[in-house]
Amino acid sequence: MSNIPRISDSEWEIMRIIWTKSPCTANDVIELLNDNTNWKPNTVKTFISRLVKKNVVSFKEDGRSYYYYPLVSEQECLKAESQSFLKRIYGGALKPMLVNFIREDETLSPEDIAELKRLLNDKQ
Repeated sequence: MSNIPRISDSEWEIMRIIWTKSPCTANDVIELLNDNTNWKPNTVKTFISRLVKKNVVSFKEDGRSYYYYPLVSEQECLKAESQSFLKRIYGGALKPMLVNFIREDETLSPEDIAELKRLLNDKQ
């Protein structure tokens, strides 16, 4: 398991912005979240502070402004989150999860199915 700390759903919203717009200020993040959330500026700043304490975000000070940037990649966080989910829900076993998703997903296109077959064949 990776040593990346657990990131809450709200923190993921912040991280998505920091991954795509870094370096960015807290005000940049607040402005970009304004359309999708009703979070107060102090709420956003609290989430950013938590991410700094978790060592997934850091900052550079420039005068009175703080510019935030990620310390971990989105891919690293996705991998850690996937491993955590797999462990919590499926006891770490990948096969039951895959079987469940494939059986329950009615939106798989023929192209999706071909891609899954190709990936499995490449694993052999």
